[in-house]
Amino acid sequence: MRNSSMKYSIQLVICIIFCTLCLSTQAQLMKAKELFSKADSLRGMLTPLRTCYDIQYYHLDVKVDIENRYISGSNLFKFVAVDNFDRLQFDLFENLSVDSITFHGNKLPFERSYHAVFVDFPSTIEKGKIDSFTVYYAGHPVAATRAPWDGGFDWKTDSQGKPWVATACQGLGASVWWPNKDHQSDEVDSMLVSVSVPNGLMNISNGRLQKVEQLTNGYTRYDWKVRNPINNYNIALNIGDYTHVSELYAGEKGPLTIDYYVLKENVAKIPHLKKNAKQTLDAFEHWFGPYPFYEDGYKLVETAHLGMEHQSAVAYGNKFQNGYLGRDASGTGWGLKWDFIVVHETGHEWFGNNITSQDLADMWIHESFTNYSEALFIDYHYGKEASLAYVHGNRQGVLNDKPLQGPYHVNKEGSGDMYAKGGVLMNMIRRIIDDDEQWRRILRGLNETFYHKTVNYHDIVNYLHQASGIDFGTVFEQYVQRKSLPVLEIRKTADEQLQCRWITETPNFKMPMHIGVAGTPQKKFEVTSQFQTLPLKISNLNDLRIDTFNYYIGVLMQ
Repeated sequence: MRNSSMKYSIQLVICIIFCTLCLSTQAQLMKAKELFSKADSLRGMLTPLRTCYDIQYYHLDVKVDIENRYISGSNLFKFVAVDNFDRLQFDLFENLSVDSITFHGNKLPFERSYHAVFVDFPSTIEKGKIDSFTVYYAGHPVAATRAPWDGGFDWKTDSQGKPWVATACQGLGASVWWPNKDHQSDEVDSMLVSVSVPNGLMNISNGRLQKVEQLTNGYTRYDWKVRNPINNYNIALNIGDYTHVSELYAGEKGPLTIDYYVLKENVAKIPHLKKNAKQTLDAFEHWFGPYPFYEDGYKLVETAHLGMEHQSAVAYGNKFQNGYLGRDASGTGWGLKWDFIVVHETGHEWFGNNITSQDLADMWIHESFTNYSEALFIDYHYGKEASLAYVHGNRQGVLNDKPLQGPYHVNKEGSGDMYAKGGVLMNMIRRIIDDDEQWRRILRGLNETFYHKTVNYHDIVNYLHQASGIDFGTVFEQYVQRKSLPVLEIRKTADEQLQCRWITETPNFKMPMHIGVAGTPQKKFEVTSQFQTLPLKISNLNDLRIDTFNYYIGVLMQ
């Protein structure tokens, strides 16, 4: 129970603290030895060869030869020069060949290093100039063996033996299958995605369908226009024998088109998607503000892989059932009342797609808020107590193995704890603020302030500070940049005064804490790393009530 008497093993907590301190030194040594290759730096670092130009528009035109698992095509890069330059870098996996690069009708010289391509221009491109070049490429793209976790092309067939193909490349990078500036900090403003597929199949990509053209070579081309800024890894193709159903959702900004693309054999299961999509949009427009991509619409596209947050074309593979493939990781039962993939991946439309981390190291921003969005979905439809129970139940999946934040500039994310532990952190922030309407304004304000923008760690932390009036700096440092939990040390003096402090890796750590005595409401007290006296008198520590249900902490009593 949340307010029940807490009986803790002092020996266990002391052991945890001792191990944490010892392992902290060991971790520092291990971190210093962690090596990253030149390929990691080329992919993850923003060098002058990448920051010199800002992408405005892409036109990706690709033909998919499914029988030979081969792709070929081109991508137009339209850019504005941020600085004077005569050389730049774009990215394409080295197993795909660059056939040529054209600029004003002429071929440009280039060289390759791992997955990076360096292009030389005949003269200086001056700052402020808008220009373009086109890359022609081909090859056998990386095949994903466990999409969406390992990334690449997911070559599958449906139950009728027809091709069923999709891409998923988060983390690995969009350059695994098409040429682009493959860094999350530079989102293209708009894009045209043209995909040619064998006749008899459909391709579903992001944005809105503009044209379907029958070609003369046994292929059909589908042109999809994306009008909102979009991150490279969100660009997707989905090829299959699909059927299409559409409806309108009455959203905050007016009618929003919802499109469902499922295999023809699953048309009878579309009502499941309709129910979950509407419930999800109801909850998230309430908590986060209007759906961020009205101009591009909202789609659910059935895939053979489990799912991915492809902007305006969410990949769905949860087999039309509630839970996460029929399971509830929280163990509370609340996760079995809704379709996990519809809710979670749609949550990314706000956190991940609308608000995007500039570096993969801050992927925790995407996953922490989106994991927490599941709890807010429950809150909206089933009540706050159910929501809190779900968050608390998710703790059983937390490992506390390494920080949520990864190392910068090497295209590496942090711990998988960014999901469950990140969601727990967001629930703690809500508890500390202790005003649900203010919390809702803050969540909506985040999506308004950073609408269609990229952000970093400090942007999020500073916004929460300004919007709440509470300094969360050391809280985020401890929970995001370190792996151990803060420990609340409580001791009783001879005159029955209570004193407490935080024991943490983070210097000068401070975090409010809800504490009370049996029979009285808990109150919020400011607690720092220095012992301080609480205005509570107690003869038996078993009568102390510490909100460890909402605060994810260790406790040491003596």
